[in-house]
Amino acid sequence: MRKMAIIALAFTISGCATITRGTTDQVQIHSNPPNANVRTSMGFTCVTPCTLKANRKDEFTVTFAKAGYHTAEIPVTTRVAPDGAVGFAGNVVVGGLVGIATDAVTGATLEHYPNPVDLTPTPLARGEKDSIIRIKPKVPAPTPQELSPRGGASPTS
Repeated sequence: MRKMAIIALAFTISGCATITRGTTDQVQIHSNPPNANVRTSMGFTCVTPCTLKANRKDEFTVTFAKAGYHTAEIPVTTRVAPDGAVGFAGNVVVGGLVGIATDAVTGATLEHYPNPVDLTPTPLARGEKDSIIRIKPKVPAPTPQELSPRGGASPTS
């Protein structure tokens, strides 16, 4: 029995990113103008501005609807977060293979993108029927710190 408790404890404390970041993420949703009705492909609903809690591994679509505006859809995907990568790397020192597996299974190294989800809906023209506008988020350019471990220093410096 004691052996089982030790194994369970090892699984619990070994995932560094799981411990430091958790397995859920807060996704903020905004619109301009506010008070748009939002629903996600996972069944969550709210009125903007709002914040939803989602598992870090979940990818979903946010649908905005507001009278007088076209309906809009924005996909929310996942990517490895810089903080998540650091926690995952901590497994090399502390968690080992069990920690790596735990972080991979829980998705603790991931973050949602875009977050926050921002939308300025397109107004309907007089007599125009509502149509769904699918918006693809722009991927931000990498920061100098993400490009080089020396904080953007060039190889010749």
